[in-house]
Amino acid sequence: MARTAQLLHELLEAAADRSPRSAALSSQSRSLTYGELAAASTRMAALLQREGVRRGDRVVVTAADGIGVAVLLYAASRLGAVFSVLHEQVRGGPLEHVLRDCEPRLLVSDDPDAGRTAAEHDVRFVRLEELVRSALDAGTDVSLTPSGRSALAVDPVSLIYTSGTTSLPKAVVSTHQQVLFAVSAIQECLRYRSDDVVYCPLPLSFDYGLYQVYLAALSGARLHLGTVAEVGPPLLRSLEEAGATVLPAVPSIADRLAWLLRRSSGGPSRLRLLTNTGAALSEATMSALRAALPQLRIQVMYGLTECKRTAIMPPDGDLDHPGSCGLPLPGTEVFVIDDDGNRLPPGQIGQFVVRGPNVMAGYWKRPELTAERFPRAEGLFPELRTGDYGWLDEEGYLYFSGRRDDLYKERGFRLSATEVEAAATRVDGVTSAAVLPPEGKRGALLAVVADITADEVRERMRDHIEPFKIPRRCVRLDALPTNGNGKVDRKKLAALIEGTPATPVTAEAPRAGLAH
Repeated sequence: MARTAQLLHELLEAAADRSPRSAALSSQSRSLTYGELAAASTRMAALLQREGVRRGDRVVVTAADGIGVAVLLYAASRLGAVFSVLHEQVRGGPLEHVLRDCEPRLLVSDDPDAGRTAAEHDVRFVRLEELVRSALDAGTDVSLTPSGRSALAVDPVSLIYTSGTTSLPKAVVSTHQQVLFAVSAIQECLRYRSDDVVYCPLPLSFDYGLYQVYLAALSGARLHLGTVAEVGPPLLRSLEEAGATVLPAVPSIADRLAWLLRRSSGGPSRLRLLTNTGAALSEATMSALRAALPQLRIQVMYGLTECKRTAIMPPDGDLDHPGSCGLPLPGTEVFVIDDDGNRLPPGQIGQFVVRGPNVMAGYWKRPELTAERFPRAEGLFPELRTGDYGWLDEEGYLYFSGRRDDLYKERGFRLSATEVEAAATRVDGVTSAAVLPPEGKRGALLAVVADITADEVRERMRDHIEPFKIPRRCVRLDALPTNGNGKVDRKKLAALIEGTPATPVTAEAPRAGLAH
């Protein structure tokens, strides 16, 4: 009987033991079997050890090579080190902040500027390309030296930096056992199969993308790492050529897929499952996907980096529970509290609180914020106060109303940007929408990607939401600007709109193409 994985790299070892010749990772440039991935991660661990990396040390990696990053994270786990994956475009001030904050032993990147930044902060630097070349060479003369103490399941394995609305990014600390519990609970809901090809267009710096590496290893599936270019106009062809059966998507990718399918005579023939998180999918997008791909099942999800995943809908459960984001993960609990911390009954809106082994360890070197967001129930069990607001129904399904920073006040009413965006996307002809809350003298503003005019959008929203909640100004764009994780970048959106002519009520923005 196989031993249950206690450490992250043991997830990979189990997959390699089960099926060493099965494809584990693939990209445009290379592919690795599970046996090859396990061996490469062992050799890379020895290389990192030569660079002075030991148990508890932090290793920061920022690079475009997803396969190389995957090898490195398993290698770090073998050493008991703590890895942090940053987006390849993180440089300058943001990178300096991370180096000051987590004080890594090593920075791994293929960007020469990153090397100069590392030198300025007295951090060792090595190129990922060189590490990968040596790790993939079975003839590399290197061996892993046993250390005095092995890592424990309660030791941290990763730091995931999350952006704050008013402060510098903070790192969520995840232990081996927290990561492995979350992966197992998610897999229990999604049921990836060993014959699946998971097409991941998301960067591994985004925890939604990162966990695809773990889910693939747990299920024995092949993970195909896509590129930014592949999720543009070539998306249908990319999915078909990869043989994709599962697509983890954020709304911008799902919207793109639906748009392409409406204009195509065919689609990815093997695609059986689409999952979504980051923001709600519009009903129009889900309807278009189901109409074009009758075999496709959709699973809506909701989560935060601080607990990885909070809730997952059963396959196509949105059809029976429209507007819900699912049920709590198996083995976890979600409840709702008022401003005084009292639990609220079903149907009443309050703050979501998560309890369970998926609640992460807290924030790196942020004791006050950790104490605020991760209080201990009765002094014993950590909870996560999410800062997200919503309600539960009698069956335990979660309904998301808005984030703490998503709520705003205008004309005397307390409003939710999420609710307004959902109403806009229910309008026929609207592909996606985003609200900019009031700021200074500017009132709330609605930006849409739509086939109808801004005036028509506002008028038709009256069928889906109270008129007083509809922003007085609406701007139509070709696309909403997104960040590296595929989520709407509201700072870029605000900058774009501020450069467009304003009218008292609505405006048609110039039809300038924006990169997804």
